[in-house]
Amino acid sequence: MFTGIIEDLGTITHIEQEQSNLHLYVKSRFTSELKIDQSVSHNGVCLTVVDIQGDTYKVTAIQETLNKTNIGQLRVGDMVNLERGILLNARLDGHIVQGHVDQTGKCIGVKDENGSTRFTFSYPSENGNVTIEKGSITVNGVSLTVVNSIENQFSVSIIPFTLQHTTFKELQIGSIVNLEFDVIGKYVAKLMNRA
Repeated sequence: MFTGIIEDLGTITHIEQEQSNLHLYVKSRFTSELKIDQSVSHNGVCLTVVDIQGDTYKVTAIQETLNKTNIGQLRVGDMVNLERGILLNARLDGHIVQGHVDQTGKCIGVKDENGSTRFTFSYPSENGNVTIEKGSITVNGVSLTVVNSIENQFSVSIIPFTLQHTTFKELQIGSIVNLEFDVIGKYVAKLMNRA
């Protein structure tokens, strides 16, 4: 479980393909605090640490993960939003994030709003995911509040601190992002479909 509050920007230092798996080597300031078999969120994708060498650790993404996320598009030198699992004795500053990406979306708008930046995203409708005004959404692992929710599209407004300390500073129109919709909303939507 995660909160969507990004701890560090990691850098992809090496990528290896092994059959259908993709091994990512990530350099991070908190690598020395990690242990093998620990879960870390990478752009919102929960991946398991399988090796640690100095300030770099290794995680593996399987084909299912590559099919449903933007992890397979990462290249050496790219930055990724990183968050370690939540501590039960800590404040929940973001919202409940599972690290299970529902689908990808596309950035279709970036607008300076004189103190914040509004990003607009679209996403395919076939999975039945929805957003609600002032509801929670996770974009590339970042916990955010939805504004301007319409069918298959939503916006978020980013404060300067978040813009500078996450991969949002690199997003542009056409960028593909990982989306995790609010877990409570997903359960409610499923129950409503049964009724």
